[in-house]
Amino acid sequence: MNFALILFCLLVASAAVWFADLLVFRKRRAPGVKDPWWVEYGASFFPVILIVFVLRSFIVEPFKIPSGSMIPTLQVGDFILVNKYTYGIRLPVINKKIVGINTPRRGEVMVFRYPEDPSLDYIKRVIGVPGDRVAYQNKQLTINGEPVEKLRIDDYLHPGRLYYSRQFTEKIDAAEYRVLNDRDAPAFISNASRFPYRENCLYNNSGVICTVPEGHYFMMGDNRDDSTDSRFWGFVADENIVGKAFFIWLNFSDPKRMGSSIK
Repeated sequence: MNFALILFCLLVASAAVWFADLLVFRKRRAPGVKDPWWVEYGASFFPVILIVFVLRSFIVEPFKIPSGSMIPTLQVGDFILVNKYTYGIRLPVINKKIVGINTPRRGEVMVFRYPEDPSLDYIKRVIGVPGDRVAYQNKQLTINGEPVEKLRIDDYLHPGRLYYSRQFTEKIDAAEYRVLNDRDAPAFISNASRFPYRENCLYNNSGVICTVPEGHYFMMGDNRDDSTDSRFWGFVADENIVGKAFFIWLNFSDPKRMGSSIK
């Protein structure tokens, strides 16, 4: 469901009612006559819808985390906020950038339109930026020939599942975060799709090596063995970017997560 399009249609409809009454129908009504119901509702909803539309389109947008691909950073059921302007101002509905501000940096958590189905929003971590050579071989991440710093910490107990995963801290540039990586999960990618610029990637028994094309980004989930990401479906184009995830504002299952920043 394209909620932005639905909101835009409601905005246009309520604005049309409000302006039509202001410019035409109000002048034809006798003094003291009550506004018809369609005018009353239109006039009431228009400013509210306008405020919501502007906030959601240009400033901040809420999302709910539907899967465990970003565990332990994000949990299923987290309600998060996404900064809509940090990577540039974009026209709503068509998502066309009109003002450039910042570009995504390695290590940032980003929401984007899924390349294989732009009606879906995905969330992953930025691992490679344009021009980077990203290698994920035998569970070791390397960027431009330099192994990404990784430190083993206490194993992670999955809530409600009663099993542990190996847990590490990983550091890319200024970003430091936690990742999960199971020893018994295979390193190779068995079902990569035929995505654009697939010729930039080399698949082997140890994993994958990719060179990120201009205007694209290489994304990975923090739950490395349970994340379908750029290793499988390729690069994220700049026009697919939605915004930067920065804040957890609600989780019904774990209230302690409320108010947490996303690193």
